[in-house]
Amino acid sequence: MDRQRIDKWLWHARVVRTRSAAAALAASGHVRLNSQRIDAASHTVRAGDVVTIALDRTVRVLRVAGFAERRGSSDAARLLYEDVSPAPVQPKSEPPPPGERAPGAGRPTKQERRAIGRFTGEDRE
Repeated sequence: MDRQRIDKWLWHARVVRTRSAAAALAASGHVRLNSQRIDAASHTVRAGDVVTIALDRTVRVLRVAGFAERRGSSDAARLLYEDVSPAPVQPKSEPPPPGERAPGAGRPTKQERRAIGRFTGEDRE
């Protein structure tokens, strides 16, 4: 085998759960093959092609490494592609503004309550 239909390859590589879902994904235009949008599930892929798939909130970029006659285990499916997706960008976490506690930090201690009171001006009576 030197080529395979895109919907079969997506299904064999376990990118989607069913072959009909793979066909719908390809027909909807969410799959690109070598930077060209695909509009048919019957389009063929060859070894070395780069497949870009827009799934939910992620984009996966896969290089075709091989083909399979049958759908196998997830370990066998990982041999069909090389993941060349860019690393996800992690948002920088900022500390909470003064006077607010981090979620899940529990109740403030006595020392922290007094510091909060001084900060907000509630300790003046």
